[in-house]
Amino acid sequence: MQTVTDAAALRATVRGWRSAGQNVGFVPTMGNLHAGHHSLLKLARARADRVVASVFVNPTQFGPGEDFERYPRTLAQDQAGLAEAGCDVLFAPDVSTLYPFGAGASVSIHVPVITDTLEGAHRPGHFDGVATVVAKLFSLVQPDLAVFGQKDFQQLKVIERMVADLSLSVKVMSAPTLRDDDGLALSSRNQYLSPQERARAPQIHATLVQMKDLFAQGHSWQALEQAARARLERAGFVPDYVAIRRADDLAEPAPEQREGLIALVAARLGGTRLIDNLVFD
Repeated sequence: MQTVTDAAALRATVRGWRSAGQNVGFVPTMGNLHAGHHSLLKLARARADRVVASVFVNPTQFGPGEDFERYPRTLAQDQAGLAEAGCDVLFAPDVSTLYPFGAGASVSIHVPVITDTLEGAHRPGHFDGVATVVAKLFSLVQPDLAVFGQKDFQQLKVIERMVADLSLSVKVMSAPTLRDDDGLALSSRNQYLSPQERARAPQIHATLVQMKDLFAQGHSWQALEQAARARLERAGFVPDYVAIRRADDLAEPAPEQREGLIALVAARLGGTRLIDNLVFD
């Protein structure tokens, strides 16, 4: 696997692949990779001749007081894992490569409506940073397809909307959430949990499963949101939101809607913020 840090080297490599008639898959990450990230690489590897992964901790998607400074940077470990997962090129730029005029003076992309709720409501500006950096990476890599995980479901929908609205020539693919045996969704932030918190963390997935089961029995989504929030609070979580939404656009469903729904949770456990979701169909 080749590691490149500058845009010119990346573009030269991709041009060489394309001149040989090969298509390109892409997996953007912030590093500190785990098996969930590697599964995205394997999906891209199965669908593309060549695969690029990026490792970049993007400053514009972190808000004040969030964990940008302490977000783990583990490039050597990431390189080994990506090579094993079948990555051809790791793109590991510094901030000046993606933000030549500084992160605070960058052109910014805002995807309206779908970013106004859930994560967007609790983390103002977060999805502007996500959309901006992904658009920059798409411009540099020029992939035929890009793979994103379903754990960050709203992020996936924001990227899909941006690609459709800007008529970008990249196919956005999603990969299922990988979980530990007890149901906890794999996340780089799980390492922040104390042993006691780690033992309680699977309650998020258990709550989502209960919501899905009770919904199938005929309970209203409004009542399930309230009950699930109370359950998480009793387990020691501080929920930002517990919501059932339409999976296609994350809008509130009609009271009678029974199909095409997803439950989403964001909750703090100690000093760690965890997110998860579960499709009801």
